[in-house]
Amino acid sequence: MALAEGHHARTVRSLGSSELAGHVVKRYAIEAPGRVVTDEAVQAAVRVAAAHLASAQLRGSLGLAVLLAHAGGDGDYVLVHTWIEGHMSDLAVFVGPADEPDALRPGRTGLAPCVWEAAVLAHEREAFSRHVLDGTGELEPRLTAWRGDVLEGAVR
Repeated sequence: MALAEGHHARTVRSLGSSELAGHVVKRYAIEAPGRVVTDEAVQAAVRVAAAHLASAQLRGSLGLAVLLAHAGGDGDYVLVHTWIEGHMSDLAVFVGPADEPDALRPGRTGLAPCVWEAAVLAHEREAFSRHVLDGTGELEPRLTAWRGDVLEGAVR
């Protein structure tokens, strides 16, 4: 019950998409109450993601990724989610103290997305399936539709 009592909505903002390390990357900010994902935090998240994505082809990457910069209640998190071959995905989680973007380090083995991060990744799974896998026509319009399908607002 204590966990339920402390549960609250968090703000999700799309930060657009960009090309990074040979990938099309959709970027998001997730903010706990009283926290903000700053420009400095976004820049640090992009640096972390670029380093991780530089070797993603070795893990079977399809060249499509999602980057989450999360200003959490207990620290900062960066998640890099990449679609890979065989309908699979690759996930890297980086953690650090609040408001110390240069202190981000790989999370411990087995660390998975929190409930708010999972909400964004669930949306992204649906968007990827709907537009890229199940879409019709040429690839570029499918990717354009995927890039434009973003989650914003409060997630619980």
